Amino acid sequence: MNDQHYKRSENFEPDFTNLLKVLRGKIPDRPTLFEFGINDRLIGKLSGQVTEDTSSRLAPFKRLIKSFVNAGYDYATISAWRTNTLSFPKGDIDSKESKSLNSGNMITNRESYDKYYWPDPEKGDYDIYLDLRKLLPERMKLVASSNGGLLENVIDLVGFENLSLMYMLDESLTTDIFNSVGSSLLRFYEIVAPIETIGACIVNDDWGFKNQTMFPPDMMKRWVFPWHKRIVEVIHKAGKPAILHSCGQLKSVMDTVIDDLKYDAKHSFEDQITPVEEAYDQWGERIAILGGIDMDFLARNTITDIQKRCVTMLQKSINRGGYALGSGNSIPDYIPDKNYLAMISTVKMI
Repeated sequence: MNDQHYKRSENFEPDFTNLLKVLRGKIPDRPTLFEFGINDRLIGKLSGQVTEDTSSRLAPFKRLIKSFVNAGYDYATISAWRTNTLSFPKGDIDSKESKSLNSGNMITNRESYDKYYWPDPEKGDYDIYLDLRKLLPERMKLVASSNGGLLENVIDLVGFENLSLMYMLDESLTTDIFNSVGSSLLRFYEIVAPIETIGACIVNDDWGFKNQTMFPPDMMKRWVFPWHKRIVEVIHKAGKPAILHSCGQLKSVMDTVIDDLKYDAKHSFEDQITPVEEAYDQWGERIAILGGIDMDFLARNTITDIQKRCVTMLQKSINRGGYALGSGNSIPDYIPDKNYLAMISTVKMI
């Protein structure tokens, strides 16, 4: 530990101030972890409770929060699907190995749009976020995320191929669909962001393929970015940082993400797209960089190699701040537990 850069090294009790400093582009008091999601098997191992307890309204969250505490996080992620708040009804998804890019779509024209059951963002158990303060250590916070993002939900409702044609052939219907989804998501964050237990919000919305954005930047500037800008403004109005979780190649729109949308942090990185080390060098002075230890790298490499890369990344950011260690996306079942544990252990090795 270099005391010139970190104030203390022994106290690894949850303290959201550390992640908050990262999100503000500053140096935290100690190396800090960030993860969007952890698989249920690992939650069971970390919490010491293998099976989920559904005996009460708060019981499943007790297990989840305990797993984040025991792993060394300063927060716990609570996604909307866990709280039965906002979700958009979807059609049946084709279960075959190869499925249509329109699988499960419910809106194909004006008639189906008018018949669609649009959810009421006011409904749902939003009180759960406040009630969870009973389970949180004193200095720990929740990080809230929606149930899918704007573009993700529109693609699910319309179909990727259908949307690729619709936005060029039917601007009015495209606008109405994006407005219906966007206004609901905006209201979700208007309700959630000010809640006392919420320390930050994740806006999760995948935008890219391996080599480029899913849709041309001009299309995204027309229908996607304006709603994201409003959502970030709502989160900032509540005094909370806004984290963009978005997969894919976003180099062509990163200036917009930083300068126009004004996200505080970017999450989701992949070595074949933009390695986190490169992302930190390119954008780390302008936006916090979260996670980035590639999932394939975590799945395939040795504990020694994983720890070496993590230590190097933490040392890279030790003088500049604005970085928290974690995976490139999340921790699914196929990542060996020992490899995940090797990654998070490195915050105590600096």
